[in-house]
Amino acid sequence: MTRAFLFLFLIIHSYIGSSQPLEQPVKIIITPNHSNWEYNIGEKATFSIQALKNGTYLKNTKIKISLGLEKMNPFLEDSFQNQSMPYVVASELTKPGFLRCVVTVYENSNTYKSMVTVGYDINSIQSTTNEPADFDQFWKKSLNELSDVPLDIKLTPLPDKSSSRSNVFQVNIQGYQGSRIYGILCMPKKSGKHPAILNLPGAGIRPYGPDLEMADSGYIVLSIGIHGIPVVLDPSIYNNLETGALKGYFFFNSNNKDKYYYKRVYLNCIRAIDFVVSLPEFKPNSLAVTGNSQGGALSIVSAALDKRVNYLAVIHPALCDFTGYFFGRAGGWPHFYDKQNLDKYNNKETKETLEYFDIANFSKRISQTGFYTWGFNDETCPPTSMFAAFNNVKSQKKLSLYLDTGHWFYKEQKSELNNWLINKLNQN
Repeated sequence: MTRAFLFLFLIIHSYIGSSQPLEQPVKIIITPNHSNWEYNIGEKATFSIQALKNGTYLKNTKIKISLGLEKMNPFLEDSFQNQSMPYVVASELTKPGFLRCVVTVYENSNTYKSMVTVGYDINSIQSTTNEPADFDQFWKKSLNELSDVPLDIKLTPLPDKSSSRSNVFQVNIQGYQGSRIYGILCMPKKSGKHPAILNLPGAGIRPYGPDLEMADSGYIVLSIGIHGIPVVLDPSIYNNLETGALKGYFFFNSNNKDKYYYKRVYLNCIRAIDFVVSLPEFKPNSLAVTGNSQGGALSIVSAALDKRVNYLAVIHPALCDFTGYFFGRAGGWPHFYDKQNLDKYNNKETKETLEYFDIANFSKRISQTGFYTWGFNDETCPPTSMFAAFNNVKSQKKLSLYLDTGHWFYKEQKSELNNWLINKLNQN
């Protein structure tokens, strides 16, 4: 495969995974009556709804509205024919959570959908997951097992991916129970010691490229994969794994806390930290972890388990508050207990296992300063689940909300995160 084609694959995959959705010809405008999309318990939220095409109201077009909690059956549904004025619908919540207004427009043979999600007393949302009495002992024992495994570092130079200011390598190190960790290391060519950033991956199976933007600015950057396979292979290999042997990996062995897929993953994030701090070029006390979705969850885990992490920057974290579904609200990705998965995973063994891996329990153990960002319209990682974990964080934290985002982020949002990291790392 040519380098040009591989580059195009990475750009497309990145756009699909994290960028904002494409525009559509029918514009659905939903305007809540509070500009910050936040309400007090019992306060009425009203939504003004317009459906436009070419800047004018669609006429005689069927529009369906549903109101309810995220991932739950709506408790109010209505439909109307579009007219030359906004349609207004109202509802409220009586306990902390999120109220989602979903609007579907049927125009000719096409269907368009949009939503606005508003929050009620969101700082009072509490996690529903239980915490095992031996949570800390379990992870301490696991970390001790990891510490007995040598790093066995292997670096492969990637000169075609390097820049005039940074050298790039594929990293191959030994992880938990003899597994291998692969990643892309960007090392500034400038002599001296440098702060470091560990990029932790979102869900999926894919190749990885260098983060030269940060590396060329003087930061050691390590971006790892979690599946124990090289990260510079032909893209077809990852596609085959994603639809074959690794399909649904996030459910693998979820009925056994010692064999669940994420045990190795969580511990290998710590092993990646072992590698970073072992570098002679690493500036002590200047390590940040960051990621989005699954990577956001792994950032919280890494900071909770390893105080060598100085800062964390998190975008819409997954794996938060799995058991929300048992309390009449959404749980976190990958939704073990939604309608689709409930019958398979609603058992004692899985429930007990997931308590050791729920981000809501790790977030209680965060002591580092953190930056967190997401939106209210996320359908993959429902905001209720993210706030259930976030509200457990007692350390210094900044939350930057981009209200209308779903499971994607604006470039301005990522720039704000990077600038925050740069500011913090440059203080050391």
